[in-house]
Amino acid sequence: MALHDLGVEVRRLRENTKPAAIGLPSGARRARGVRREELAELAGVSADYVRRLEQGRRHPSAAVVNAIARALRVSAAEHERLCALAGYAAVHGRVPSEAGPASTRLLERFADTPVFLCDAAWNVVAVNSAWMALGAGSPTGQARDWNVAWRTFCNAHREISRTDDRAAQFQAMLAARLHRTGLRHPADEPLAELVDELRTTSRSFDELWRAPSNVATYENRAVFRHPGVGDIALDGTLLDVPDDGLMAVILTAAPGSADEGRLGEVVRAVTGPTVIRVGQAGPG
Repeated sequence: MALHDLGVEVRRLRENTKPAAIGLPSGARRARGVRREELAELAGVSADYVRRLEQGRRHPSAAVVNAIARALRVSAAEHERLCALAGYAAVHGRVPSEAGPASTRLLERFADTPVFLCDAAWNVVAVNSAWMALGAGSPTGQARDWNVAWRTFCNAHREISRTDDRAAQFQAMLAARLHRTGLRHPADEPLAELVDELRTTSRSFDELWRAPSNVATYENRAVFRHPGVGDIALDGTLLDVPDDGLMAVILTAAPGSADEGRLGEVVRAVTGPTVIRVGQAGPG
């Protein structure tokens, strides 16, 4: 019964949505509302999937429910109803961005290892002193200097380099995670503005946004050009911090390598607080 009711609700919303209201051309239409094919394209599923969903023959994932809600630009109440009919809890409000005790302890315990914390929109919220010691990312004075996706796609760090393959993997991971965040937080206006700017400014991001990869875990190597000791090759590992809804990126050098020695030299010269709260314009 629930799937039937969900299908009826999806069809009702589709047929009662004015095409112009979601950026589609109006023109002459034989049926009211948005076509199944149009909804399918906007939500990233097939038209046949939408048809079966409306017939009560598909149980969509939470991501698909959020994609349909975002595509049709439904109200908060309608989004909650869709989630309830599908058996999911709707995500409210903005992306969490507060580094709590659990996240802060992570930065403190990795005092000799560069670590930074991001929210799900890739805004850096805190770093440790070892990260700052790398000197990665010259400040540009722009509001999004501390957003990893923006600095990667629109204002790349000169001090950080990757091979072409690793750069492509890194970009695919950024876009996929951001796409998933957009589906979970359809009402977050700053997040929507960030995505719009990225899609407008970066063709590569727009292409990845239209066809996001399914990225579960992630590791990647980058070379950091330090003015004092030269190049340092570090492997980045991405960890989720569920308690705070944040992500931690931990950078390590191969044991016994020259890179490990150079990293140690840089970190040992650091003075000041272990944990630095960030977020304003500054080094990315």
